Amino acid sequence: MDFESPLRCGTLLRRYKRFLADIVDESGEELTIHCPNPGAMSGCADTGSRVWYSRSDNVNRKYPHTLEIVESRQGDLVGVNPARANSIVDEAIRAGRIAFGAGASIHREAPIPGERGRFDFRLDVPDDQAHFVEVKSVTWARAEKLGAFPDAKSDRAQRHVIALQRMREAGHRASMLFCVQHSGVTRMTIADDIDPGYGVAVRAAHRAGVEVTAYRTVVTPRSLVIADEIPVEL
Repeated sequence: MDFESPLRCGTLLRRYKRFLADIVDESGEELTIHCPNPGAMSGCADTGSRVWYSRSDNVNRKYPHTLEIVESRQGDLVGVNPARANSIVDEAIRAGRIAFGAGASIHREAPIPGERGRFDFRLDVPDDQAHFVEVKSVTWARAEKLGAFPDAKSDRAQRHVIALQRMREAGHRASMLFCVQHSGVTRMTIADDIDPGYGVAVRAAHRAGVEVTAYRTVVTPRSLVIADEIPVEL
């Protein structure tokens, strides 16, 4: 996934109120920009970090700039905009880098059958059951190149995992996919200490046949591209 226009570089002063960040751009001007990540952003919101941000031409936006990438203290690049994850995965499925069935038609924001809410994807493969996919963006590296999700408690994430399990039990294919937007992560796990209920739900879903996978993203100021599958330690 290429960024629509070149990202601009700056230095992070602070991230606050969940959705705001103050930065200094390359000319020395201080800007308040939109931070699209509602999580804790552990390890990728340190004062003094180098950052890259995009700019929208939408005149109705109060804050036209959006935080996209942060360089961690270890020098790793982290894609902190979770809204990018679905586009990254969509492109990878179409290119065959994520093997979810050749010839599948791809539907984004698919309604969850029989209940409120939406899955990130429904894939329809000829002569087969629907394949429901939920994507989670991973930005947290805990230690030893180990990525973890979630970095904050999320009842919504837990509900989606339970819904995936119901789809699998109804005979459909179902997948939980972690899109790891952290260049320093080579393996993945669940942060049970942050959200024990989510860990319980993921393992129960996995036992019921929900596929749990993680894919590493190559993060640069030019593009975000799925590279390869990495192991998930459940």
